[in-house]
Amino acid sequence: MKKHLILSILLGAFMQGFSQNAITEDAITLKTPTGDIYGTLLIPNLGNPVPVVLIIAGSGPTDRNGNQPAMKNNSLKMLAEGLCSNGIASLRFDKRGIAQSKAAVRSESELSFETYIQDVRSWVDLLKKDSRFSSINIVGHSEGSLIGMIAAEGNPNVAKYVSVAGIGVPMDQTLKEQLGRQLVAHSELKDTCFSYIDRLKRGEKFGNVDPNLLALFRPSVQPYLISAFKYNPQEEIKKLTIPILILQGNADIQVNVADADLLAAANANAKKLIIENMNHVLKNCSGKDLTEQMPTYTDPDIPIREKLVEGIAAFVKGK
Repeated sequence: MKKHLILSILLGAFMQGFSQNAITEDAITLKTPTGDIYGTLLIPNLGNPVPVVLIIAGSGPTDRNGNQPAMKNNSLKMLAEGLCSNGIASLRFDKRGIAQSKAAVRSESELSFETYIQDVRSWVDLLKKDSRFSSINIVGHSEGSLIGMIAAEGNPNVAKYVSVAGIGVPMDQTLKEQLGRQLVAHSELKDTCFSYIDRLKRGEKFGNVDPNLLALFRPSVQPYLISAFKYNPQEEIKKLTIPILILQGNADIQVNVADADLLAAANANAKKLIIENMNHVLKNCSGKDLTEQMPTYTDPDIPIREKLVEGIAAFVKGK
């Protein structure tokens, strides 16, 4: 018994050392005219070039790991680690204005959807210079799906594109749907919200925002919303000529399976994978009840769905 225990300890120590030596984690910086953007490279050391995935986070103050100030779930960090265990490198980054990249935004009013698109293109250019990578692939989550989709258009350096929980209709329509559900008992506030969205859709800026809606429609964020509302994901995905994978969880309470259906139907190159019991933060959840969902948004120890990692890894490797 004692010999077996010693052997087990030694084997565990060996495997731990092997695991650490088999992975390289590097800090990486993208230099831009308005400030630096910071990211993390995770690379399996296999002795030959490997595919790399550029992971784009979703909307709001979501950082490179998939976390927000009040919600730590580590979903994108887990995705990067899962891909690495499958022999695929990844780059995830804090969008400008977020977390370590906060100083890359001089003024919120200067930020546009096109700014984020250009940042992704610049990351692709930087990865192209790295001989450790055999191909560059884009994975966009939530709002990052549309950003990555547009950044990949006509880009010869992007091999494949993956949408994870990406919307299938223009953002103004999605916003109306989400806010309509939340404000079902507040019809007057809902009407005000919808009128604001309609004005922004027309390209109008406005002041005197209802204090209850200031966080979403404050004047400094209106230019960003106007720029984002211009894009129709179905029209944009039609422009892609590279292989496409559309991934969606059927337990997602923010984006619907119908969105994945619309995206997949818009491009003949697209494959679609619906993952059972996966919610918006990529974790296991059997139902759409908010009480059941909330722990997955705030507990960084709950793992993401293995089917997600497996699906992306197989697609990137061409299996």
